[in-house]
Amino acid sequence: MNSLNTEAFTLFGQHILWSDMIGNILGLIALALGWRRNLWSWPVQFASGLILFGAFYGHLTGSAGKQVVVMLVALYGWWQWYRNKGASGDGHIVPRFASWRERGALVGAAAVGTVAVALLFKAYPSLSWDPWPDAYIFVGTVVAMYAQARGMVEFWFAWLLVDLVGVPLNFANGYAFSGFVYVIYGALVLWGMRDWWLRSRESARPVMEGAPA
Repeated sequence: MNSLNTEAFTLFGQHILWSDMIGNILGLIALALGWRRNLWSWPVQFASGLILFGAFYGHLTGSAGKQVVVMLVALYGWWQWYRNKGASGDGHIVPRFASWRERGALVGAAAVGTVAVALLFKAYPSLSWDPWPDAYIFVGTVVAMYAQARGMVEFWFAWLLVDLVGVPLNFANGYAFSGFVYVIYGALVLWGMRDWWLRSRESARPVMEGAPA
């Protein structure tokens, strides 16, 4: 893993690490596969988390810890999608909008989790250079991935909110490639959100009696 933490190249005065670059490219691929509702989204996300763990470990311990959680949620997501992959008839999961109760639970978990993790980071300063935005990204990522695992369209909204803080935080920490990738994430999220939104409406549309299914 040490060889992956060497510099790949310099871009706009920022030093790009191999681990940062490879991990984030895998993250982009995982998001694109998630857009297509492909089960391989989760193994690729797990691999991304593993490599980014190596990139952050020893420098941003909080971000490294986030990748451990990402890998655990990726395993949960794979299990959920594998169980429900035939629900749509095309071998993939069926996207759906969360109920108001589920939305409330997601927002509540994000708020409480962010405060709790930020206080932990503040109590142990070595875990993070900036506790609040780091905690926000940490918890927001977990919430987004959980919602994705459950097939909720709202997971795209959660990723957008993570991006708003993730871009400046990564640039500030010298992870320029991560910052650029978060910008691309934003575009993929918008496209994926539209696709899942339309698919959720199609799956909820009742079939007229006597019409072909």
